[in-house]
Amino acid sequence: MKLVALVTLNFIAILVSLTVGSSGYGVESLISILFGKASEIERLIILEYRFPRLLIAMLVGASLAVSGTALQAVFRNPLAEPYILGVASGASLGAIISVILELGIPIRFLLAFLTSIAIVQLVLIIGSSKRFRDQSYAILLTGIAIASFLSGLNSLLIYLHSQSLHQVIFWLMGSFSNPMWEEIYVAIPIFALCTSFVLLTSWNLNALLLGDEHARAVGLNVDRYRTQLILVSSLLTSAAVATSGVIGFVGIIVPHTIRMLLGEEHSRLLPATILFSTAFMPIVDVFARLWSGEIPVGALTAMLGGPFFVYLLWRRL
Repeated sequence: MKLVALVTLNFIAILVSLTVGSSGYGVESLISILFGKASEIERLIILEYRFPRLLIAMLVGASLAVSGTALQAVFRNPLAEPYILGVASGASLGAIISVILELGIPIRFLLAFLTSIAIVQLVLIIGSSKRFRDQSYAILLTGIAIASFLSGLNSLLIYLHSQSLHQVIFWLMGSFSNPMWEEIYVAIPIFALCTSFVLLTSWNLNALLLGDEHARAVGLNVDRYRTQLILVSSLLTSAAVATSGVIGFVGIIVPHTIRMLLGEEHSRLLPATILFSTAFMPIVDVFARLWSGEIPVGALTAMLGGPFFVYLLWRRL
């Protein structure tokens, strides 16, 4: 029943995303396209603008949600998330550098991945120090501190190169306003490969949640698998950031909403998380583009994620 509800929600999200916009061209235009009777302007707006924008929103939402779910299992901390751990800020640093140097989209994805990996390693080195009693929360707080520093650094780079990065400011705040098929072609294989790995090893995520000793007792190479998950999560996050900029808290809102409905079993949690994220992100995007003008999607997810984050903290007290 819940699966049917998620599929229905996706259908509604797709329909709304394709038919709602400031320029009009709603359901009638979509029907005209399906029957081959649409005008050139209807095909241009719906097929060349709204459709790739929908695909990017779905890919980014699912990538961030899967990454958040994996990181929460890796650190056994429900508050772990790419945005909070500094992974997204690290990826945005690589993306900004690629724009400054006027490199292509594939290089942007590569640099975003490399810088996100470097930031994750830095967070782990500092947060895993023996001087901290609770390393799980030490890693979390270290990620928040480094993310804040990188946010300032990214802003400084934008300021110093304002002429070449004028259009990137809106993008870095999280936006799907300039969808490009080339980005989709690069992002789809990354998402398919990384998500398949997490789905196929979902049982191992359950073992990690029970502790390293239990995971080793059932035959899991904990250190290797944890490294693999961090790499996969960083790749998913960097692909999302390189495509749409920094969109925070999706990796917290989506997984925890599904946990409230289905529990912690990852073989059920992960597919449902993906289905919910592919509906959640396009719907948020519709609200963003219908606002007076258009506001960054990242601003809306932050407005939703802040209270949700506090709620999760309150539940753990």
